[in-house]
Amino acid sequence: MEISITLLNLGYAIVGALLTLVFMMIGYKMFDRMTPFNTSKQLAEKNVAVGIVVGSIFVGLGIAVGLVIGMALN
Repeated sequence: MEISITLLNLGYAIVGALLTLVFMMIGYKMFDRMTPFNTSKQLAEKNVAVGIVVGSIFVGLGIAVGLVIGMALN
């Protein structure tokens, strides 16, 4: 009985992590389209300001989406 609950929670965690990564990718693509410059090129040129903004987008989306998915699945 406890093994099935553990496996179910593991499945929920995997699904939640995958959905969070998908939403983070979508958020990055949206940010890239909204800005007048090429974000990937700026990151390759080691632009610190763009790196900080992209990192904050990832952290913010990860926290928000992770909490929503975590609360919805349990």
